[in-house]
Amino acid sequence: MKKTLKNDVVVITGAAAGVGRAAAVEFAQAGAAVGLLARGKQRLDDAVDEITSLGGRAIAIATDVADAAAVEQAAQQIEDQLGPIDCWVNNAMTTVLAPLEEISADEFRRATEVTYLGTVYGTMVALKHMRPRDRGVIVQVGSALAYRAIPLQAPYCGAKHAIRGFTDSLRSELIHDHSGIHLTMVQMPALNTPQFSWCRTRLPNHPQPVPPIFQPQVAARAIRWAAQHRRREVHVGHSAVMTIWGNKFFSGYGDRYLAKHAYQGQQTDQPIDPNRPDNLFDPVDADFAAQGIFDDRAKSFSYQFWLTRHRITIAAIIIMILVTVGVLTWMLAN
Repeated sequence: MKKTLKNDVVVITGAAAGVGRAAAVEFAQAGAAVGLLARGKQRLDDAVDEITSLGGRAIAIATDVADAAAVEQAAQQIEDQLGPIDCWVNNAMTTVLAPLEEISADEFRRATEVTYLGTVYGTMVALKHMRPRDRGVIVQVGSALAYRAIPLQAPYCGAKHAIRGFTDSLRSELIHDHSGIHLTMVQMPALNTPQFSWCRTRLPNHPQPVPPIFQPQVAARAIRWAAQHRRREVHVGHSAVMTIWGNKFFSGYGDRYLAKHAYQGQQTDQPIDPNRPDNLFDPVDADFAAQGIFDDRAKSFSYQFWLTRHRITIAAIIIMILVTVGVLTWMLAN
């Protein structure tokens, strides 16, 4: 376990809003210097202002993670200004919410390039800088949908499944090489982020995360925790755990259940403007930070993740109780 992040250098993609923005603040509050990558320059500048107001250090570089050369240039600039990169968090994503027949090839390609290839390029660049020092952590921000895909989100689910396969393959390579670099993936539940207000959609009503919904700060705490603990994978939220394990045993039932419930479950009852701006190809000029529009329904705490963080202590307490009960039972019997 890495006890402190003080003076570490952490790079976060998709850092201008949503989970990336919350994670940037989380790492900065833990004492790390943060390099922020995203396309929206104004929101990046706002994120830097938020971090510096908290006493942290941050630089922002407007970067399209689908451009491998741009990601490499940004990484070099961060090392030149902040120092060697200790942790890289691949979080950037974009998507199209629609039935597959209503998604064009260019739209699917773009969503895949940002969400999947952006993670691949970020990982490749992180490894390039970390390998000579033989240390560092790469955190892939995943989703329960990396295990259980849902309708209307084929680009996103396909990308998250691909990230999981890519990560598992690379992990074995690092183990083979006896590398000191740690690679982990954090599987998230539904989160209250701005993506539902600016993703491209062809649904008749406003998109929403499938309840239960958690605040992005829950995800941010999990990302920071994963960066400090050498876990292969971290699951966040009881809904994510139930989704992942349920799919292992009841995948056919899941197909039919989602076919019946997931169309309406991913929409509010509010009609949406079909011409609203979206961030698939260009950033949206809107005043968003970490949280989206579902604050009144979003949970700020995950009991499941608390149990994950404290499982060793809990296991030790249970063992002590069992031993105590066993000893008392033996004494009473004798």
